[in-house]
Amino acid sequence: MSTLVSRAVMNLLSRQCATPCHWRPSVMTLKTSLPLRAEPTKKKKIDPKREQARKERLKKKLKKMEKVAPELIPIEDFVTPVKYSDELSVRMLPQVPFEESERRALLLKEWSRYKLSQHKAEMAAIGQALQAQREALQELKLESEELYWAALRPDPVLFPFHHQGPSYTPPKDKYQPPEGKYSDITKVYTQ
Repeated sequence: MSTLVSRAVMNLLSRQCATPCHWRPSVMTLKTSLPLRAEPTKKKKIDPKREQARKERLKKKLKKMEKVAPELIPIEDFVTPVKYSDELSVRMLPQVPFEESERRALLLKEWSRYKLSQHKAEMAAIGQALQAQREALQELKLESEELYWAALRPDPVLFPFHHQGPSYTPPKDKYQPPEGKYSDITKVYTQ
């Protein structure tokens, strides 16, 4: 019965909106379910004396908590040690004369120009090598297709690399690991 109803509604909706609309739900989202025939759960009967005793215990705990303020646990990462906060240990930089600072600035500029020209020369050399390689491969392709594909294959002899992964080894039965010594300095805070 529910399938007939859902088919009828789907046909009706598909006739009304032939083009998809942003304010109407899609026909595929329409779902039907069987009605649930269940009774609400019954409340448990609570003994009024027990309930009163529980409330009294909670009141006592609240009064106890109000009397004693909770001890805050310090965050040790935010506390700067005294030896680092000492202002006498601040190192003063020496005063450089104006002529020396100018000489250093000019030297830095000259160094950056030198490194830029070196970088450009390296990039030009790499570009020329790649262009020569491309031209050589094109010529090789025209000569012989087999040699061209052989040239494109990597050479394992050029850079030898042998790697053996970890192997599975079961643990030794009678192995007793050595016990290390350490001092536990963890601070314990109670509330």
